[in-house]
Amino acid sequence: MDRPIEKKKGIALIFSSKALPYWFGGLMAVFILWLIFRDNSSTLRVNGDTLTVSEVTDGEFNDYIRISGHVQPMTTVQLSPRESGIVEEILIEEGSHVNAGDVIVRLGNDDLDLEILSSEANLAEKENALRNTMIQMEQEKMQLSLNILELETDVKRKGRALDSQKRLFDDGLIGKEEYLRSEEDYTLFCKKLEVTIARAKQDSLYRNVQIRQMQESLKNMKINMQRIRKRKENLAVKAPIDGELGLLETVLGEAVGSGKKIGQINAMNNYKIEALIDEHYIDRISSGLRATFERQNETYDAVIRKVYPEVRNGRFQADFKFSGEQPHNIRTGQTYYLNLQLGQPEKALLIPRGTFYQKTGGKWIYVVVPEGGKAVRREIRIGRQNPQFYEVLEGLTCGEKVITSGYDHFGDNEVLIF
Repeated sequence: MDRPIEKKKGIALIFSSKALPYWFGGLMAVFILWLIFRDNSSTLRVNGDTLTVSEVTDGEFNDYIRISGHVQPMTTVQLSPRESGIVEEILIEEGSHVNAGDVIVRLGNDDLDLEILSSEANLAEKENALRNTMIQMEQEKMQLSLNILELETDVKRKGRALDSQKRLFDDGLIGKEEYLRSEEDYTLFCKKLEVTIARAKQDSLYRNVQIRQMQESLKNMKINMQRIRKRKENLAVKAPIDGELGLLETVLGEAVGSGKKIGQINAMNNYKIEALIDEHYIDRISSGLRATFERQNETYDAVIRKVYPEVRNGRFQADFKFSGEQPHNIRTGQTYYLNLQLGQPEKALLIPRGTFYQKTGGKWIYVVVPEGGKAVRREIRIGRQNPQFYEVLEGLTCGEKVITSGYDHFGDNEVLIF
């Protein structure tokens, strides 16, 4: 008699419908444990060859910034014509050395030429009028002198006639009427002589006043003539000082007004460096701070002489003067790179500068785990910075390694795998 074959109940039981609740319960337990113990941080896989990993070190922080500046003359004199005109000739080009008094630009002015001709004609006319007036006055003076001589002669004659008539009258040879007429004639001519002499004196005073007035007027006209000719001389624009013609902004045929800036002369005896500094440092920059720079393997010293308070486009200006020797062959417009010392060196925790700062602002950084191959985001606090290092105030310890290259493609991921 055949025996029935028995099925293996163990495997069948596992996959039976009665075991489904147990399966479901187990899966739920595993899921709950995964939720509890899973890594909640977002992860990004990156190419490790593109990363720059730097070590946190304990060293000396040199508190300085590196800035660029341009050489400018300490003294600059504006070049402006004193008289308006048309540019007829440019005698000296930009960059040339000039001495005080050298003619740089020559102008022309037709109206001024006509004014000079008119003034010269008026002056000649005034001189002729003065000459004619003096001749006429001299003739009148001579005529008065002649009249006085004639009257003096007449008075003498009338006096002699009166004496003769008086003797005849006393002898009874002539009548009283004839004697009185002689006396009246004598008195009349004496009066005429007195009046003529008084007139001569008055005319002399008048002539002197009139001549002085005309001479004064003529003198003023000559002074005015000299001024007009001086204006003509001012059409030649000359260098006011010795130096270099650093700028010339005019062309032939241009109409230039009086006082308009057409160029500048740079004094060659002293220079300064004009630098633009980030406004982040404005509270730390003041006159007297020292800086150094290198030129042709030589180190030179400079010091801030002036800080401008106005901020433009996120930067402010500071002027430096040389403290010691100036570089040889220094030229206006040259660029110098200065190390500006802001404070004394101090011990600090340091990380090298990197482009990560542009993304994080120094508030966080990716720290490489000791095992390597992974970096985790961590909050930090950055203090001062110089061209080489950032000063770490919080969040890192000496010996740790951090990613200092750019974070532009990392998004907001908490973990990097490489």
